[in-house]
Amino acid sequence: MRRLFVLRPEPAARRTIERALELGLDAIAVPIFKLEAVEWSAPPPDEFDGLLLTSANAVNMGGHQLERLRNLPVHAVGEATAVAAEVAGFGVASVGKAGVDELLGSIDPGTRLLHLCGEDRRPPDRPRQPIHRLTVYRARAIDRPGSLGELRGQVAALHSPRAGTRLVELIDEQTRATIRVAAISQAAADAAGSGWAEVGIATAPTDPALLALARRLCET
Repeated sequence: MRRLFVLRPEPAARRTIERALELGLDAIAVPIFKLEAVEWSAPPPDEFDGLLLTSANAVNMGGHQLERLRNLPVHAVGEATAVAAEVAGFGVASVGKAGVDELLGSIDPGTRLLHLCGEDRRPPDRPRQPIHRLTVYRARAIDRPGSLGELRGQVAALHSPRAGTRLVELIDEQTRATIRVAAISQAAADAAGSGWAEVGIATAPTDPALLALARRLCET
């Protein structure tokens, strides 16, 4: 069985590793980004009807400014983000199951949303709601990720398009031809480009779906 390399930042990498181990995978976390908080100021909460959260990182890195927005209901892109919001004291109004576009499709078009997000993000595709985006964290690329040299012949899990772009920068073409890639979305796969031994796309943009794909790549 091939080893699975989880490239997402901590602490999310740790959660993915735990799920991978439950599936019987040989998995290792080798983050290629490190999260950093960004200084920001919360706008008046009465200007919005809810918070849009597309990553648990926005809650984990948001800091004390989140307190001003505590009464706004949260629309979370997935279960992990919803749990992080609840732990932080927010009420969760809705939870998506297939990405931000699916989530927004379930929310009333007149809902004024404040999107707390990272510096690097994919804008929703033609949202029906007025959305104000506010950066609360960034992911800084790590120059020399530890143990990445052991990726040859193994499987890499990509949780974002930016991770795909960064992996191409870190892996030479000869080594790339030996590596199988599990991508969480078409956008992540496109960012990784060609030249890999195999590139698979998860059936849904979720950690469980990505790990199901990774398991197949590790076993074949």
